[in-house]
Amino acid sequence: MLNSTVLMKPLESKRILVTGGTGSLGQTLVRRILTGELGMPAQVTVFSRDEAKQHYMRLEFMHRETATDDVIYQNSRERLNFRIGDIRDYPAVVAAIRSADIVFNAAALKQVPSCEYFPMEAVLTNVNGAANIVRAVRENDLPVKKVIGISTDKACKPINVMGMTKALQERIFVEANRDLPEVHFNCVRYGNVIASRGSIVPLFVDQIRKQQPLTVTLPEMTRFLLSLDRAVDTVFEAVKSEGRGLTFVPKVASAKITDVAEVLMGETKLPITFTGIRPGEKVHEIMVSEEECFRTVERGDHYVILPVLPELRDGAAVENALANEYSSKDGNIAGEELRKLLMQSGDEIAKFMT
Repeated sequence: MLNSTVLMKPLESKRILVTGGTGSLGQTLVRRILTGELGMPAQVTVFSRDEAKQHYMRLEFMHRETATDDVIYQNSRERLNFRIGDIRDYPAVVAAIRSADIVFNAAALKQVPSCEYFPMEAVLTNVNGAANIVRAVRENDLPVKKVIGISTDKACKPINVMGMTKALQERIFVEANRDLPEVHFNCVRYGNVIASRGSIVPLFVDQIRKQQPLTVTLPEMTRFLLSLDRAVDTVFEAVKSEGRGLTFVPKVASAKITDVAEVLMGETKLPITFTGIRPGEKVHEIMVSEEECFRTVERGDHYVILPVLPELRDGAAVENALANEYSSKDGNIAGEELRKLLMQSGDEIAKFMT
């Protein structure tokens, strides 16, 4: 169940594999790992299928000279390497994991409309990719001790293909704990990352710069909002835990998308155009469902959902941290509070707003 033991330096001298490591979350995760805040790893390998993204990430991490980032860039030269491969390709996954102690699975198809139009592609990456990791560990006596699956709020009560496939990824990793007792499989589930590629905030910034109307799907639309670093905090919370089959959820703010648009505009007044809900899109996101509340506990700045399979829980009484579902429709922030959150979400957004 939820083991209270927390490892303070779980990455010390470990060999780490980050699948999908060239994505927004993956790059921030790699940067934070290389600071050594959870211990200095022996090696960090970025595994992805996009050679162009790997090339530019390599340049950014290994050749940029910035005095304040000496630790990261020196560690990049010594510890960071790149491997071309596809999470869908089982032999490539086996080869990549063969020399890993800890795996962070950030590989995903995550654009909601794209997954609606190409559902089998989402299955191949989000479901089969997770299954390939589990199979590789199970069938090849690999040294892996921890696997952290990166999920999404859309996996909770899913209505779209992206959420459905991520929900299955969560179940695949949780179930893997049953017959692989020496390996800890945990997940993290979080909401809209403010500055990530494809999120609404960069789109609004671009529209404001071009003096275009801001496009919002519906007036009622709400979302959880968190920075990339807050997302990584949640991933780190999961890797520090000695529990198994757990899903970590950050306590974060939520807001109406129209309020996000208004705050970003500031003194600039542009019209907001309502375009209608997109294929597979939710009006409100949920990170913990009513059904999960009875097995959700509190740990500092996070909620922790205990395994759905009872044999992975120890049967001890649980003091429920939530009485109702954890939804973005509740407790929305606006005005100055929302402005402060957006200002903290990344240098580019902060520079735009000042």
